[in-house]
Amino acid sequence: MRGVLESVAVVVLMASVVCAADSLRAQRMRMVKESIEAEGVRNARVLDSMRTVPRHEFVPLALRRYAYQDSALSIGHRQTISPPYIVAYMTETIDPRKTDRVLEIGTGSGYQAAVLSALVRDVYTIEIVEPLGRLAQRRLKTLKYKNVHVRIGDGYKGWAEHAPFDKIIVTCSPENVPMPLVEQLKEGGRMLIPLGERYQQVFHLLEKRDGKLQSRKLIPALFVPMTGISEKARKVKPDPRRPALVNGDFEQSAGKGAQPIGWYYRRQVRLTGDSAPQGRWCLELSNSQPGRLAQLLQGFPVDGRRVAGLHVRLQRRLVTLTPGRQPHQRPGLTIVFFDHSRRLIGERGLGPWTQAGGWTVSSATLVVPARAREAILRVGLNGAVGRLLVDNVSIEPVAR
Repeated sequence: MRGVLESVAVVVLMASVVCAADSLRAQRMRMVKESIEAEGVRNARVLDSMRTVPRHEFVPLALRRYAYQDSALSIGHRQTISPPYIVAYMTETIDPRKTDRVLEIGTGSGYQAAVLSALVRDVYTIEIVEPLGRLAQRRLKTLKYKNVHVRIGDGYKGWAEHAPFDKIIVTCSPENVPMPLVEQLKEGGRMLIPLGERYQQVFHLLEKRDGKLQSRKLIPALFVPMTGISEKARKVKPDPRRPALVNGDFEQSAGKGAQPIGWYYRRQVRLTGDSAPQGRWCLELSNSQPGRLAQLLQGFPVDGRRVAGLHVRLQRRLVTLTPGRQPHQRPGLTIVFFDHSRRLIGERGLGPWTQAGGWTVSSATLVVPARAREAILRVGLNGAVGRLLVDNVSIEPVAR
């Protein structure tokens, strides 16, 4: 009888493992379909890699239930794992080839290196935070990414002994392009790097021609700092005592489709002159698929020891609305606060907005947690179906 019971237990355990694996695979498939393909990534090899790499293995255990959502997640030591769409976008942009040798400057998860592994000959990844780098090294070895080579150190310096590289991906943000990386990029090679101020960055695609870099600006982004030499040399530093937004009136635009500058992780948004209450432009968010994101974000520093609250104000017009299936799937404005380690410590918001009609003003003073050191403001439909117009978004600090 004991042997029979043990056999039954083994069968039940194996069945549960298979079910869990099937569930995770289904989540990956949905992630690629809804958060990557739907947002414009088309490279079939990149999509296959995103469907294959087990992202949940690169996320802390406590956050694994969020692994296949299109969001950045804290991995500790002030670092994050990038959203799946951003990883796919960066990978597609460098046009990976099977013969490429790629240098990747990572923050510590190893996920970007794993995605590259199946697409190129060799990946040389420099993890900039030592404890995370050791974890990533063990994880990549356990998962048998044999062509990924890990080094722990300052990404600014690159990896000279293995240069030159066909492609370079930087997943943390310096203010300017580190010269060692320029020197280590092969003639004709590509480098993708987010450059700019601490909370205002833009992807730059750099190509080396005749020893010189040709640069093209792409989309706005928000990445953790590069640390080391690059961060120490930063000339423009944020002021967490005076948080403010950039381009809150949406009058400044750039790029394909005239998208608003200063705002990133934009989904299903565009500028429109349709009944703008002030100026030339307002922002339109629209969604026809329940649960799909229509949003844009902007980060800023805020020191909760000095700032007790944020007075938030915007003009908005809800044209049409069908609420989503979940209670949170209603349009609104949300500010998410993080502590000095970039751990989520709370969120406050305006809304939800449920009544369609003309332009109206929404405002409130939102409490800032004393432990807050930075925040991200999000305006979105949050999975609801409908059309929302927004203009003149602003925040003003209230002293503690």
